[in-house]
Amino acid sequence: MDVTGPSGLQPGERASSCPQEGMPGPSDSLELVQGCLQQFAVTRTQLQQIQASLLCSMEQALKGQDGPAPSVRMLPTYVGSTPHGTEQGDFLVLELGATGASLRVLWVTLTGTQEYHVEPRSQEFEIPQEVMLGPGQQLFDFAARCLSEFLDAHPVKNQDLKLGFNFSFPCHQTGLDKSTLISWTKGFRCSDVEGQDVVQLLRDAIQRQGTYSIDVLAIVNDTVGTMMGCELGAGPCEVGLIVDTGTNACYMEEARHVAALDEDRGRTCVSVEWGSFCDEQALGPALTTFDRALDHESLTPGAQRFEKMIGGLYLGELVRLVLVYLAQHGLLFGGCTSPALLSQGSILLEHVAELEDPTTGTARAHTILQDLGLSPQASDAQLVRRVCAAVCARAAQLCAAALAAVLSRLQHGREQQALRVAVATGGRVLERQPRFQRTLKETVAFLAPECDVSFIPSVDGGGRGVAMVTAVAARLAAHRHILEETLAPFRLTLEQLAVVQAQMREAMVRGLRGEASSLRMLPTYVRSTPDGTERGDFLALDLGGTNFRVLLVRVAEGSVQITNQVYSIPECVAQGSGQQLFDHIVDCIVDFQQRQGLSGQSLPLGFTFSFPCKQLGLDQGILLNWTKGFKASGCEGQDVVHLLREAIRRRQAMELNVVAIVNDTVGTMMSCGYDDPRCEMGLIVGTGTNACYMEELQNVASVAGHSGLMCINMEWGAFGDHGSLGTLSTCFDARVDQASINPGKQRFEKMISGMYLGEIVRHILLHLTSLGVLFRGRKSRCLQTRGIFKTKFLSEIESDSLALRQVRAILEDLGLTLTSDDALMVLEVCQVVSRRAAQLCGAGVAAVVEKIRENRGLQELTVSVGVDGTLYKLHPHFSRLVSATVEKLAPHCTVTFLQSEDGSGKGAALVTAVACRLTPMAVSEGISKSGGLSLA
Repeated sequence: MDVTGPSGLQPGERASSCPQEGMPGPSDSLELVQGCLQQFAVTRTQLQQIQASLLCSMEQALKGQDGPAPSVRMLPTYVGSTPHGTEQGDFLVLELGATGASLRVLWVTLTGTQEYHVEPRSQEFEIPQEVMLGPGQQLFDFAARCLSEFLDAHPVKNQDLKLGFNFSFPCHQTGLDKSTLISWTKGFRCSDVEGQDVVQLLRDAIQRQGTYSIDVLAIVNDTVGTMMGCELGAGPCEVGLIVDTGTNACYMEEARHVAALDEDRGRTCVSVEWGSFCDEQALGPALTTFDRALDHESLTPGAQRFEKMIGGLYLGELVRLVLVYLAQHGLLFGGCTSPALLSQGSILLEHVAELEDPTTGTARAHTILQDLGLSPQASDAQLVRRVCAAVCARAAQLCAAALAAVLSRLQHGREQQALRVAVATGGRVLERQPRFQRTLKETVAFLAPECDVSFIPSVDGGGRGVAMVTAVAARLAAHRHILEETLAPFRLTLEQLAVVQAQMREAMVRGLRGEASSLRMLPTYVRSTPDGTERGDFLALDLGGTNFRVLLVRVAEGSVQITNQVYSIPECVAQGSGQQLFDHIVDCIVDFQQRQGLSGQSLPLGFTFSFPCKQLGLDQGILLNWTKGFKASGCEGQDVVHLLREAIRRRQAMELNVVAIVNDTVGTMMSCGYDDPRCEMGLIVGTGTNACYMEELQNVASVAGHSGLMCINMEWGAFGDHGSLGTLSTCFDARVDQASINPGKQRFEKMISGMYLGEIVRHILLHLTSLGVLFRGRKSRCLQTRGIFKTKFLSEIESDSLALRQVRAILEDLGLTLTSDDALMVLEVCQVVSRRAAQLCGAGVAAVVEKIRENRGLQELTVSVGVDGTLYKLHPHFSRLVSATVEKLAPHCTVTFLQSEDGSGKGAALVTAVACRLTPMAVSEGISKSGGLSLA
């Protein structure tokens, strides 16, 4: 088959309008017709190859890589959000290039509700051919005159008009209102525009016109406008598809996958610009001689090859070329042609649509062909319709292969096994040719079987969507302002943190002196950290919740081996009598000794007792009050070591040597101190928070002595209870405090620890929802449930390894229906709340290490801090933020943070081991002298 030009003639050959000699016979005719139409048949394998090749080109372009062949352009549009139905206001829209050689102006009113719509007012203006091919300034001046003419005919009250610019040509956007034309398509070829910012060219033209004050807020291509104008169904449309004069698609891509953007969160709409796709290996088998002839005679030979096989500007021309070929081979119109049939562009998309119409196709075929100066027979009309069907079926299948590539990219980018998505469709090919749309859907179902696709026709060709882009941008700007105002009190300056540091230093000094202070500064009677010479076997008990642990700790040279058993504390025991509780504890110890073959041995024992106590010695601790659900009677105000010893005596068959009662913070310091002798501070940041450190004994007024060190349990969770944190406390902190079991107390802990951070976030989310900033203003019952937003969610949401879809999944599990914008805002709220917590914690650590440095009169201090607690260990950024804050506030201290391994168990044993090393006689006798054994 030989088709070398638009008419299928050899160069120099004259068109003939009458039959030629040597016309083919019936069998030859059938073979020629079938061979001609067979060129447009595309196999499933070829479609899969095109899909795979296009997907590869898309991913190369996203990464900023150039493929071996001209690839698609994956252009960010700076549209980061889809509508959620609350957008409202009046907007002017200018459409250029969406419908070929015409320009459209619309006035769109968005009402903020799906139930009530105001039909847009619009006017279409034909663009003269000389304007489409003339100077660029002439085109934009023409557009400005059309805007003025429209507004003159449709008077509006608004003085400052907001305009969205629908510019349907390949552009490189650097902002929502900044876009450089890459190349003209669709028959436009205006000079001095390619490489220029078309928004600025339009603004200049409007200014030259000087009639109306119009602000161009956004530039949007018709595909994005189609997606954004889609009616909201079960979920937002996240893919847009246009098949009109040209063809294109867009979709919401994960921002972190777009190399051109410096973003790792959220989504952005990417314009695929697939009309330029031309992989010869994949596309070549689908190209016909007619495609090559059409391309040769086009305004842009060699470019937009894919679009020339699909776009409405070219379907009619492809049909015409085939009809010319068949006529010249005596297979149509009795072998006759006509000047009109031989004229480029004489068969339009509208003709093809009418010829394909199953109800009127045959009748219209006769009329259309007669208008072309032809005398068709009934068989001619049928064959012409077969040609139209073949050309359009191939176009639909190719379009489906490209759309399947986009769906695959969407599915892979979101790491989903199955994808449910709505595709907004627009353009005259899709609107006027039902067979095209049916073939498209069937082919997509085959090529992307794991995708559940809903096709939703656009309302008005994308005009409403352009207005929607502008409205969404305005809404997001307003919401951003509210969010910033809400979160501003949580963003602490270095000066504010320095004030917290100074206030804590002052409270520490007052507490050590025994003066009124929010810090108790309790002596622990631990006066030395491990030096590495500790040896022996020790028992440790760990009581701090509903589970109780008994541990065997073997301390050898260079190693600590731990064996432990967990026992439950039944609720009836935890809330029964004190005798019942401590008898249960002793029963657990006896069981553990039997399991470990320790029966009859009296090992030194350390007791981690994680409840508020006032220590009178290393082995004396007065319980101030129960917490964590314990209410055992007869214990508060009593020495818990004495209660344990009494329970041991009641169990006459055993002996235990209780050497030390240890706070979990002290245990953490001692546990890390075994590995690092410079560890002189312990820190807990978990459900609650506390700190301890080694203080100069001469500064501790409540303990006699002037030399050596004493570990001080700060109980710093209560810092600020005297009002010093008032300037930093927000209304959300106040709500959390008032709803707690101890209003007005533990103010520092309520701004830092895991028990409260989730609640602070929940109250912020409720506030933002009430203002319409989050979740479309809909308060869920779930979000109003106290304690539903766990602090572990902050750690999960802020994890760098989680994609945005996983963040959304975490929130959706809480019953929250949200958009990507909502997920990003929740992320930011979590980040701000946890950052403040870490910075306040860092200010406290800085106060402690600076005091240690000044106590010793050092210019520089090198010190380690032992840390435990789920918030510190599991939150992805907390530890780094604490360290960074300490570095800024205590520049003369080199601080190393060591994560404790089993501080509550190992630490208690090491306190006991140090006591055995320093006071072996007193320990062996189990005697408490001078108000308690002191680890001196």
